[in-house]
Amino acid sequence: QSTWDVLPSPVRTGVNNFFANLTDVWSMVNNLLQGRPQAAGDSLMRFSVNTTMGLGGVLDWATEMGIERHREDFGKTLGRWGVDTGPYLVLPVLGPSTVRDTAALVVDTKGDLVTHWHDVSARNSLYVLRAVDLRASLLRAGEVLDQAALDKYSFTRDAYLQRRGAVLESNGDAEERYDLPEKTGTPAPTR
Repeated sequence: QSTWDVLPSPVRTGVNNFFANLTDVWSMVNNLLQGRPQAAGDSLMRFSVNTTMGLGGVLDWATEMGIERHREDFGKTLGRWGVDTGPYLVLPVLGPSTVRDTAALVVDTKGDLVTHWHDVSARNSLYVLRAVDLRASLLRAGEVLDQAALDKYSFTRDAYLQRRGAVLESNGDAEERYDLPEKTGTPAPTR
C-alpha cells in the first residue's frame, strides 16, 4: 500500500480531475488541428465549466453535465495527418511509445499548461504531484500486468499498439479511462 492510497478517495479524484482539466486545453488545440470542431468545442466547454464551477478543475462538473471528454495529444494529431507510427520503443521513465509519439512529446510538453507556470516552486510542486498521481494509476495497471502476462514486454507492446491504433481509427472516440471508479446506475457503452 502506497502513501497515495492512504489519502481519501475524494482527494485522489480531485488531484486527477485537476490535471485532466489542464489537459483539456491542449486536447482542444489538437482537436482543432485534426479538423474536429465539435470535439474542440467540448474540450473548451469542459475546461470552462470545470475551471469556474469546479474549483479550478478539482471537481468534474462537465462530466456530470454530459460534456464528453476528447483526449488528444500531438501524436494522435500526427497520426490523423497520416504520419506512420514507426517502431515501438520503451523510453526510460516514460514507458511505452512509438517514434511518432516520442517526437510529438516535444510539442506536447510546450502545450502543457504546467510548464507555463511562472512560480518555479509551485510549478515543481505540480510536477511532483502529477508524477505521484500518474504513478499511483500505473501501480494498479502493473498489478494487472503481473497477473495476466507471461511475457510482460510483449503484452505491454501489443496492448499499447492496439489501443493507440483503435483510438486513431475511431477519431479518438474509443479511448477509455480505467483509472477512475465506475459510476453506478449508468449502463456500459455498447460497441
